Amino acid sequence: MREGLALDGLVFDAIEWAVSGHIMTLTLNRPKVRNAMNAAMTNELIYCLDYAKQTSNIRVVVIAAKGSVFCAGADLNMLSGKQYSTSSTVPGQGDLTDISLKIRDLHKPVIVKAQGAVLAGALLIVCNATHVIAATTARFSAPEIKRGIWPFMVMASLFRVMPKRAGLDFIMRGCDISAEQAVAWGLISEAVSADKLDAKVLALARELASLAPRSMQAGLAAYYHQENQSLDEALPDLRKMLSETLDSADAKEGIEAFLQKRPPQWNDD
Repeated sequence: MREGLALDGLVFDAIEWAVSGHIMTLTLNRPKVRNAMNAAMTNELIYCLDYAKQTSNIRVVVIAAKGSVFCAGADLNMLSGKQYSTSSTVPGQGDLTDISLKIRDLHKPVIVKAQGAVLAGALLIVCNATHVIAATTARFSAPEIKRGIWPFMVMASLFRVMPKRAGLDFIMRGCDISAEQAVAWGLISEAVSADKLDAKVLALARELASLAPRSMQAGLAAYYHQENQSLDEALPDLRKMLSETLDSADAKEGIEAFLQKRPPQWNDD
């Protein structure tokens, strides 16, 4: 991760960003092409995720989108080698795989607000977020096989959240599923009516932002660390992490606030 990143002065071409009340909102902004991800959008998302990681005042990241489609995955024009112009001055480079790894490495809550369809490579964002709230009208699909492609990168994340047989059928046939089915299979957290989506996501983001930020980061780091460990390997590491957290400023403040019957005052430093 690059240190000393700043957002002011940069020109963003494919996303919009905003920071308010410990919450950073990143909004995909290519609605005319169904928010298909080109190099500019990829760079801008990676840069903002790096910025969120280095900025202690940011406790939660929300990824939203403009238009009727959340994201159609990678821009096929870009994959075919077609050149395009951009006004973006955001540095960096990477691809969808890097975005999914950045989300995991952020160790902060990441909420996807899916107001519309989620397709193909966009599933990498959905599968690696900590929470996904979708409109009940949203549809989810991995249609790559219908384009003569296979969702190789998506598989690594998809099978960490969906049952294997269901996930395999999902990508083998390229058929879409409803938000209701996506909840049942663990692909998303919750589906709500479109008119309640904004309020639901904001309430969740504020709730997560109100909780112990350093302990949240330590806990998410531990979650990803132990994910592929055996129980014998995981328990000693987790015991050490618990001991460190109990000695942290967050734990001391949380316990003191409980004993004094007052809300805790978390420090971002």
